[in-house]
Amino acid sequence: MGKTIGSVILGYLVMVVVVFGTFSIAFLVLGTGGSFQEASYDISNLWIVVSIVLGFIAAVVGGSVCLAVAREVRAAHILALVVIVLGIVFALPQLTGGIEDPGPRAEDVTTFEAMQSAQQPTWLALLNPVIGAAGILTAIRLKKKTA
Repeated sequence: MGKTIGSVILGYLVMVVVVFGTFSIAFLVLGTGGSFQEASYDISNLWIVVSIVLGFIAAVVGGSVCLAVAREVRAAHILALVVIVLGIVFALPQLTGGIEDPGPRAEDVTTFEAMQSAQQPTWLALLNPVIGAAGILTAIRLKKKTA
């Protein structure tokens, strides 16, 4: 049981690290103009596509780590459930209107400012946990193919 819990926690932490690292690199590559719509903190369509792809990859990596540590599929299923539940919890402020509009965007912003102020569409906030769960389930399928 402890191994399962530890593998779920580790898998989730790996997902967070991969998302943070890849999103930071993506922001540096795309810049402010490629990441946001003009003069606002609303994310661009390009950023939406990039974030979906990178989120999925992070979930596959996190799911793979979870599977490697736990050595059982049940742990990855639990990780997928955790990702869905936490994703919905993190989306709640946006669904209830609790996110404050940061106002107009400066020409250039730091990576930290971008992360703090980025405004994603509500549908994307709800899609992110589904993408995460799909990535973890993909990791399970990949593991079964190689086994």
